[in-house]
Amino acid sequence: MKILVSGLLNIETTVPVRGFPIDYYPIDYPFFGINTDVSGVGYNIAKALKTLGDDVELISYLGNDPEAARILSRLYDDNIKSDKVFRKLKATPISTVLYGPQGKRQIYCDLKDIQEQSVNPDEVSDVLKGCDLAALCNINFNRKLIKKAKELGVTTATDVHVLGDIEDEYNRDFMENADILFLSDENLPCPAEDFIRQIADRYHNRIIVIGMGSKGALLYESGNVRSIPAYSGGKVVNTVGAGDALFSAFLHFYAKGLDAESALRRAVVFAGLKIEHNGASKGFCTEQGIEKLV
Repeated sequence: MKILVSGLLNIETTVPVRGFPIDYYPIDYPFFGINTDVSGVGYNIAKALKTLGDDVELISYLGNDPEAARILSRLYDDNIKSDKVFRKLKATPISTVLYGPQGKRQIYCDLKDIQEQSVNPDEVSDVLKGCDLAALCNINFNRKLIKKAKELGVTTATDVHVLGDIEDEYNRDFMENADILFLSDENLPCPAEDFIRQIADRYHNRIIVIGMGSKGALLYESGNVRSIPAYSGGKVVNTVGAGDALFSAFLHFYAKGLDAESALRRAVVFAGLKIEHNGASKGFCTEQGIEKLV
């Protein structure tokens, strides 16, 4: 399948901590615990889809600095096309992730000036029309693009991550134009099933999924809500990127023609395997590996 991915690329450093809240101490020595790698929601999704066997078109923004060069080199190594990665930023985004032994994480994301950018849909319309699905992250530069994709009849998918209000101003454009909508249960103001129905009544998305970590995922489709249990085959190392993995795998299997429930059952396995590794863009399994486990 050919899938357009438009989202953040950044350099990410992951740091293990003893727990949350973090007590003060002047220095710690987590030998081989601190890692720096290419990441960002756009990269995580693109790499996951590529690993699953999809043809990926990637749109994003970088600076003209060593961090950008590292990211472009990684895209080349991963065989992910970068001709629509625009180097217009003053500096490339960077993030730091603190993660504890129980899987909790705290993310500091320096977006630089990426929120001032906007994709011109006319510049990428040919790419958009040629895709089976558009995975458009909830970042400012995608606001015009997701509306254009909807107008063209391309199936649109987005993940708004942490959401506590269905009228959230920042995410409204994305929720209004998404055929497939993902979010996390981390900040819900009410039970997940009540919230997922509120979203459906307000935005009429075709499919809505709430990722619930160790409790699995909740699926809304055609007025029905179903709970899909989590997959736990090994030790949880780092949950950062689990939501991106769930989102990516669902899109892959759904675009291939599986029904939503079958696609989500495979997606929870994909995400469960991913969190056995440290780093948002590590631990992705192949389609064949997922099918064996399912």
